[in-house]
Amino acid sequence: MPYQNVPFTTDKPVLSWANHDLGSKEIQMAKNVAALPFVYKHVALMPDVHLGQGALVGSVVATQDALVPAAVGVDIGCGMCALRTPYNSQQLDGKLKKIRKEIEATIPTGFDSNKKIEKSVYNWQGWRSFKDLHKGVQHLETKALSQMGSLGGGNHFIEVCIDTEDSVWLMLHSGSRNIGNMLAKYHISTAKNLRKLATDKLPDPDLSYFVAGTEEFRSYWNDLQWAQAYALQNREEMMARFKHIIEKHLGGGKPFKPLLAVNCHHNYAEKEQHFGQDVYVTRKGAVRARTTDYGIIPGSMGTKSYIVKGKGNHDSYCSCSHGAGRVMSRTKAKDTFTLDDLIEQTAGVECRKDKGLIDEIPAAYKPIDQVMANQQDLVEVVATLKQVICVKG
Repeated sequence: MPYQNVPFTTDKPVLSWANHDLGSKEIQMAKNVAALPFVYKHVALMPDVHLGQGALVGSVVATQDALVPAAVGVDIGCGMCALRTPYNSQQLDGKLKKIRKEIEATIPTGFDSNKKIEKSVYNWQGWRSFKDLHKGVQHLETKALSQMGSLGGGNHFIEVCIDTEDSVWLMLHSGSRNIGNMLAKYHISTAKNLRKLATDKLPDPDLSYFVAGTEEFRSYWNDLQWAQAYALQNREEMMARFKHIIEKHLGGGKPFKPLLAVNCHHNYAEKEQHFGQDVYVTRKGAVRARTTDYGIIPGSMGTKSYIVKGKGNHDSYCSCSHGAGRVMSRTKAKDTFTLDDLIEQTAGVECRKDKGLIDEIPAAYKPIDQVMANQQDLVEVVATLKQVICVKG
């Protein structure tokens, strides 16, 4: 489905790939962003768009000479990683629970950290520039070391999936952990404090921004790039351990070469060229989808997920959705559904079946099939996956 112009007046157009009408709060949030003086050309909304902080989750905002830290968000570099293995579904028979238990024992989830720090973590080049990060995080280097290779909580997950050709896939979702969160919060606070000194007022304090050429902008950009690199490496570390577990159970310990490997952000900002101009592109819950890019679009824990390749749609700033998108808050999901509902909606998936996962119940998310139907001009589907194991953070 091609985009539709959102029918409300703003300084810059808002193009939407969603098939639903925006609610009043979503409309106001889109208006607020589109009215910023440094927004370039238009704002693009992905099919999974929903409320966020400052900017809508599922929005792509190109800006000239300015960045909004809260639009990037606090989980800097959050994204997905996936590998296609040479194994098939029959090789998983009778092993699902053992594999899930070993994943949970090997990769820390929630607030947990690694008790032993792997050599590959120490060897990451980013530690050399840790001293150049915001002074507020200088005491967190040891924690950042111990958290690299850990999942975190919320909607982060690790999954074993089967595609329609019976291939086994490994997939996970995580970001920059506590260090990215703290960096983001420091810079968001700085931006808000600077805005208090300005004579003009913003419609939302969460849209406080940094202007290129200032020390504050340089500091944020440095820390942003570092946290994005940390998030990418964090996923690589987890995937290496995950791969080793699968090799042990399905391949007798013999290493395999992935048939396809994808590692992509969906909460981040980069400098890119669009419509002949160098701009900063903030993807808040969106994946880059140039013709050379592979992406990952997961559904909820009881539905399908997709490996995609971009079509380079310039109106979307070469972007696509990052998932199904929530239709219900975590609190409302807990109030609406029961443990029996969770068990029913995750039938056939080897996962925890307890009240702690009710907020991640599939019904709390948009139908992934509809989300995919709305972005046929943004991506082509490379593989359709269904999870058989899910470990939640």
